[in-house]
Amino acid sequence: MFIQILGSAAGGGFPQWNCNCANCAGFRDGSLRATARTQSSIALSDDGVNWVLCNASPDIRTQLQGFAPMQPGRALRDTGISAIVLMDSQIDHTTGLLSLREGCPHQVWCTEMVHQDLSTGFPLFEMLKHWNGGLQWHRIDLQAPFTIPACPNLRFKPFALRSAAPPYSPHRFDPHPGDNIGLLVEDVRTGGTLFYAPGLGQVDAALREKMHSADCLLVDGTLWHDDEMQQRGVGTRTGREMGHLAQSGPGGMLEVLEGFPQQRKVLIHINNTNPILDEDSPQRAELARRQVEVAFDGMSLEL
Repeated sequence: MFIQILGSAAGGGFPQWNCNCANCAGFRDGSLRATARTQSSIALSDDGVNWVLCNASPDIRTQLQGFAPMQPGRALRDTGISAIVLMDSQIDHTTGLLSLREGCPHQVWCTEMVHQDLSTGFPLFEMLKHWNGGLQWHRIDLQAPFTIPACPNLRFKPFALRSAAPPYSPHRFDPHPGDNIGLLVEDVRTGGTLFYAPGLGQVDAALREKMHSADCLLVDGTLWHDDEMQQRGVGTRTGREMGHLAQSGPGGMLEVLEGFPQQRKVLIHINNTNPILDEDSPQRAELARRQVEVAFDGMSLEL
C-alpha cells in the first residue's frame, strides 16, 4: 500500500492566512525553523497509478500539482484520482470537491450522516450535479468493510469516532455515529495495515484494539495542549470541545501512543498554534524521544 500525505495541517493550514500567533509570525519573519503545510488530506493506492483521495481540502489544486502521479497524462483530460473517501463533512475536508468539478463524475464514499450534511446544510452533492453528473454516492456502512474497484487490493474497515457535526449540519447539536469516521485500511497482498484517524477526540478499549492491529498509526496531531487556543489568544474552545485529543497531559495522545511500541506513529492534522511545528522546540524533541513522527506535505509511506 502506498500512502501519500498531500496535506498535513489542520483547517487554515500553516501559516494561517490571517493569523499572527507566535508560530505563524515566526515562520513569516524567518525566526522559526518550520515547514509550511496545507490542509489535511492523504491519498492511498495499491499500484501507484490509481489513487483513493481521503478528504478533499481547499488546497487540493496545489496538493495535486505537487504530486506527479495525480496527473499521469494518459489522455487529453486525466487524473490519478479514482475515488474519494470523506471522513466527515467539515468544510476543510470537503470544499476541494468544488475545485474538482471539471473531473466529474467522481465516485464518493461517505456515511449517511455526511451525505445528509452535504445534501442540505452544505449541498455539494446537489450543486455538483450540474457538472457531468457530479458526485456519485457510495454509502459507507459502519458495520461492514468495503472495497473500491480502482484499488481492489485495499480493504477499508470504517469505524465511528466521537465528534461534533459542522455548524451547517441539520443535527449540529445532536451527534450521530458517522459524523466522523476513522479507517483501518489493509493491503490484502502484503498484510500491511494503516490506522487513519485525523480527528480523534477520545480512545476507548475498542479503539485501542483496532490500533493494535495496524502497522502504522496516522492520527490526530491538532493540539499540544487542550487549552492551546486559549493560551495562544486565538480562540476559546478546548481541543476536546472540538473533537481533538491533545498530545500532552494525562490520557493525551502521547500517553496513548506509548501503548503501541511496535507501530510506526505519525501525527497529522496539525494546528497552526501547535508548538511541534517549531522544529527546535522542546515539544518536537519530546516527540523524537518517543519515536513519534510529524507528518509533512509530500511525505510518503509504504506498507
